[in-house]
Amino acid sequence: MSGVVVETEAYRGLNDPASHAYRGKTSRNRVMFGPAGHAYVYFTMGMHYCLNVTTESDGSPAAVLLRAVQPTEGIEEMAANRGTQDKGRLASGPGNLTKAFKIDRNLNGEDITKSDSLYFESGRAEGAIRMSTRVGVSHGKERKWRYFLAGSPYVSKGRPS
Repeated sequence: MSGVVVETEAYRGLNDPASHAYRGKTSRNRVMFGPAGHAYVYFTMGMHYCLNVTTESDGSPAAVLLRAVQPTEGIEEMAANRGTQDKGRLASGPGNLTKAFKIDRNLNGEDITKSDSLYFESGRAEGAIRMSTRVGVSHGKERKWRYFLAGSPYVSKGRPS
């Protein structure tokens, strides 16, 4: 399964009140405090997983949340995983994305620079990249750290703060 990332949000550690790392290192967020290029997968709201990728050096917690992907390969498998044939909704929103790609805590800590299970390839999205405030945060609302592909029908329907 593969796709083009069309929406992300940044979370920058100890100075970002919306970040899981804001209050310090815990067993849940320990991956954020490691080196860049690792999957930080957590369970949220008792319902779904979210996938982040760490972005800073060891000891400096920061990660990018993948919010939406435009599916390109393995669409039938994603549809079966999600229980919908609506291509626009398969991986739109962080919980839907992880369900579509069958991502769970087993990939937490995965080194995406060496993994055969989860990795990224370089590419270029078609269209303008826009930014806004992050979706659903109650602290750090002023930070425009959500990036999305303008006009993409695959971008999540979440409301920025």
